[in-house]
Amino acid sequence: MSNPDRIIRLKTVLARTGLSRSTLYRKIADGTFPRQIAISIHGAGWHESAVNHWVANPATWREGRAGSEVQ
Repeated sequence: MSNPDRIIRLKTVLARTGLSRSTLYRKIADGTFPRQIAISIHGAGWHESAVNHWVANPATWREGRAGSEVQ
């Protein structure tokens, strides 16, 4: 069985990226960080693979169509 893409929460994203909460949400609004996905009525998370792609090369990551990265 293949390893499904995990959903990680805000605290984990902040720890992995080193960004502050306000900077993270500013980057999402600018399209320079992956958008979060709804996981419940009041909860959201990020695909771990999308965050890993951003961490690998944050300067060139741009959100493309359907939330995929474009370089």
